[in-house]
Amino acid sequence: MKIERGFPEHQRAQVAGLFWDAFSGKLGRIMRPEPRALTFIATALSPRHAFSAQSDSGELMGAVGIKTAGGGLLTAGFSDLAGSYGTLGALWRGPLLDIMERPLTEGQILMDGLFVDARYRGLGVGSALIDAVVEEARSIGMDEVRLDVIDTNLRARALYERLGFVPTGRVNLGVFSRIFGFHHSTTMCLPVTARRDDVSRTSPIPDQST
Repeated sequence: MKIERGFPEHQRAQVAGLFWDAFSGKLGRIMRPEPRALTFIATALSPRHAFSAQSDSGELMGAVGIKTAGGGLLTAGFSDLAGSYGTLGALWRGPLLDIMERPLTEGQILMDGLFVDARYRGLGVGSALIDAVVEEARSIGMDEVRLDVIDTNLRARALYERLGFVPTGRVNLGVFSRIFGFHHSTTMCLPVTARRDDVSRTSPIPDQST
């Protein structure tokens, strides 16, 4: 396995598929039907805001997005939404997707989605991708890596705590919980100087980070 910045253009549709598999439970009610969602995601993906895990034979094993002040994994505007869903579809989807946006604070890099192909789970792919994000944060002078995990993904939260992430806040969705299918998300942060020597490199990582 090797970790690369971005992903080859021919893997764009595959990355979009992994993203959808991981997050359709959270975003499905807004972004369905699936064919349109996949078209939109594939168009919006920004390889320069991602790391991918590649097998020795060139197979995509997984990917992780990052978000900084310079942008995130999905870089899209109203015209991109309209291109997949039409103008009316974009008009109501856009504001709902904006609810999921969380502002970054100074010194933070956001882990903007983590997803591993089912064939390669349990092999340390997720851990290697998280390490790449931590190294990226360190190299650009960030203080911490942040992620947001939803309340229905308790397995993910427990695992991130074992990796050294510490809960720092909570965001309640209120009336929008009926739309998204969860009630709140927990913000978790990992200082880039944190020691992770005691964390097993082969610990399985969940499908999604939020």
